[in-house]
Parts: sequence; structure tokens; C-alpha cells
Amino acid sequence: MTLTYLNYQYLDLKDAKVSVLDRGFLFGDGVYEVIPVYHQHAVGLEQHLSRLNNSLAHIQMQPVLNKDQWLEIFATLAKSHKNQDNYQLYIQVTRGEMIVRNHLIPNDYQPTVLVTTFPIEPKAETQKGIHARTMTDTRWLGCHTKAITLLPNVLAKSRAIREHAQDGIFIKNNYALEGTSSNLFIVKDHCVITTPLHENILPGVTRSIVLKLLKQLKINAFERLITIEELMQADEVWLTSSTQEITPVISIDDKAINSGAIGRVWQQVFQKYQLEKKPIG
Repeated sequence: MTLTYLNYQYLDLKDAKVSVLDRGFLFGDGVYEVIPVYHQHAVGLEQHLSRLNNSLAHIQMQPVLNKDQWLEIFATLAKSHKNQDNYQLYIQVTRGEMIVRNHLIPNDYQPTVLVTTFPIEPKAETQKGIHARTMTDTRWLGCHTKAITLLPNVLAKSRAIREHAQDGIFIKNNYALEGTSSNLFIVKDHCVITTPLHENILPGVTRSIVLKLLKQLKINAFERLITIEELMQADEVWLTSSTQEITPVISIDDKAINSGAIGRVWQQVFQKYQLEKKPIG
């Protein structure tokens, strides 16, 4: 049984249902958040909840629950995982059910709030590295919102798989922005560079943790735009997200990065990140 919270009720995931008139189903009118949990420790919890509220504000919705209410839900779901160390909390909030399909946002909407869990499966590529493809960014100009409208990301990821890679890297105006569901870092001459926050990329929680770790390791890090030329000539390339952690990219468009070997800077940061997954105390 996968215990699931849906609109004030706790249900088995297979029994959780929403209306076909839900605006999330009809319009993709909603946002989501993913929080990794290791050994009953939610990594980046405060940042994830803050980003959720920011995403809601971007789509003109008020916060649906306060921190204590979220924590109560998470604690209840955690009880069903007492024998499982690693899982992800998936949160989705939509603008709820409507009586008649209409683009106009209703004044009296009742949000649909879903919280469920999925396992975090160990991924060999997290330490072995992945192959990536560059592709034109066709997404909307609101990528800083963690919206459920992910069709361009889904199609890009599927294309990468068809082309014998594991992920895609979005390119816009000759700049490399981020992966299909991850933030982008490159290393050149022992300096780390990541795309600065703006409306074209998601403010990743793992991204912010990595920047903190780089500071602790006294490794120079800069936030600036990355040209496609810099991407292809980098000493190391990483993709970061809550579920794939810090994944090295060992080739892009069939060109090897660092001769296809895992980079030394990545090794330092990856080892340091493992400490973030452990409970304090």
C-alpha cells in the first residue's frame, strides 16, 4: 500500500481519484514539488516548501497549507515507510475542479492537494556518468515556475533516449541552460560555472546545495551564462536534481567530456553531498 494524502484524506494511491474537470487535468493549471528523503531525513525541506509557495505565487495562487500542516502530512506518510530508507515526497497542487470548462480563473476555486511517495531507486549513472544530447529549448518563458505543464521536457527526454543518450541539455540563443529536469554545471580549469537564475531555468534546490558545498570546499564557483562552445570544451559537466543528485555527463552529442572519465571536482562534491543526506545529530 502506498499511503497518499488527497484533499484532507489518507488513501491508498490506487484509490486516490480527481475529477476529469480538475483544472490540472484540463489546462495543466498547477504546480508540483519533489522532496528526497533519506533515512527519514528530507533533504532541503525548507527550500522545497519555499519554492512551492513561489511557484504558487507565479500562477496567482495563495499558499494552500502552512509549514506545520505540511510536516504533519509528511510525518503520516513517513510511517508507511518505516522499513524503507529512501523515497521521494511528491506534492502536486492544482486550481481544483471547475463546473464548466473555462479558461478564466474562478474567484472561488478549491485547490486539489496531492501528496504521495515514490521510491528513489539507486541509479548507476549517478556515479558512472551519462550521455547527453543538445537540443533547442522550446519551453515557455516561465521555467522558474515548477509547473505541471512538462510536455516539452517529456518530448526532449524521449528524444534523448531515442538518440541513445540519457538526457538532453536545452540550448537557447547559443547558451546552454539546463537539462530536461535538472540544472547544469560545468568545470573549466578547476572553476565551476552554472547558469544564473532567471525565468528560463528552474531554481533547483540541489543546485543551491551544490553551490554551498563548493564554497565549503573552497572551490571557485561562478553564476553566468554558458555558451555551447564552453559546454563542449568543458573539463567536466554535471546535471543536478533532487532525485538524480549530482550526475556527471561523460559525453555530449557523441563528443567525450574529459575523455569520458569522471572528473576529480565532481568526486569531491559528490562525496560532500552524501553528508547532506544524513540526519543531523
